[in-house]
Amino acid sequence: MPRTTRTARTTRLAGAAALALAAALTLSACGSSGGSTAAKVTRQKEDTPYQGTKLAKNFEKPDLQLTDTSGQPFDLRQRTNGKATLLFFGYTSCPDVCPTTMGDIGVAMKALPAEDRQKVDVVFVSTDPQRDTPQVLRTWLDSMGTDFIGLTGDLAKVKTAAKSLGIMIEDPVVNADGTVTSTHGAQVLAFLPSDDKAHVLYMSGTEEKTYEHDLPLLAKGVAA
Repeated sequence: MPRTTRTARTTRLAGAAALALAAALTLSACGSSGGSTAAKVTRQKEDTPYQGTKLAKNFEKPDLQLTDTSGQPFDLRQRTNGKATLLFFGYTSCPDVCPTTMGDIGVAMKALPAEDRQKVDVVFVSTDPQRDTPQVLRTWLDSMGTDFIGLTGDLAKVKTAAKSLGIMIEDPVVNADGTVTSTHGAQVLAFLPSDDKAHVLYMSGTEEKTYEHDLPLLAKGVAA
């Protein structure tokens, strides 16, 4: 199975992401050693009910059309319009950050009442579409959330969408030993249903209890 190795490029990407979001975001890369690298962030105390980081700039939901896990076209803006949306970019072969992040969100989603779960979309966009076919994505996501939305397709589109949010993604690189290096931002952005804009950020390493606290607020559309 392909795995990732950390590269020196992570440092450059971390700085770019931090600048793009005025030091509000961090960028991490999946690493075979189980660690991640992040830009230093100073979080200001905010008057917000959320435990995630309140964004100073509210980002538009990306205009992104890809393929979902049933093999059908999926328009991100159209299909998630008016719903609280958690958006994460990653890939199924990631040995650490991606399954941990999605697993924590999955546990928190299961703690929500059924009525609230229906108001929240969790979207995972592949940064390794060559290996992440719709079937591979569905099998991987089902272990964390059967209702999770998986999207795969044109990597150029994915990179453009991520960049609009200050998230940097590099093309996967196949190394001489057969391993795959995939460097991508590891932050989760939460879009409120009221305006379909990102208001809250969850950095790499955010604990499950933070999602469990914030998801009911997102489902109800509580202002950040």
